[in-house]
Amino acid sequence: MLESLFDIKNDRRLSVYLYRMGFCMWLMYLALGAPALHAYKHYRLDCGVFSVVLMVVGFSASMVFDYFHNREAYEYKKKWLFVSYLVLAGVIYFFIL
Repeated sequence: MLESLFDIKNDRRLSVYLYRMGFCMWLMYLALGAPALHAYKHYRLDCGVFSVVLMVVGFSASMVFDYFHNREAYEYKKKWLFVSYLVLAGVIYFFIL
């Protein structure tokens, strides 16, 4: 069952799951900014960075699927993949390093 999940060339599920986890981490980032959760505020930056990482990795996995099954969509999204890698590098450089 799980062996087909990691076949990103022929199965889109892993990219969808990664993107959903990234969206959930973004929601956690928003929730951790609430005054009621001030005790956990030190995890807020980690949730934000991890959200960006998961979304970019999910987008990259979907690009592999599109490369083999939908070449027009791959060519259209190729520039956005480069932009997302630049944003991820900027986030990591600014917040982590």
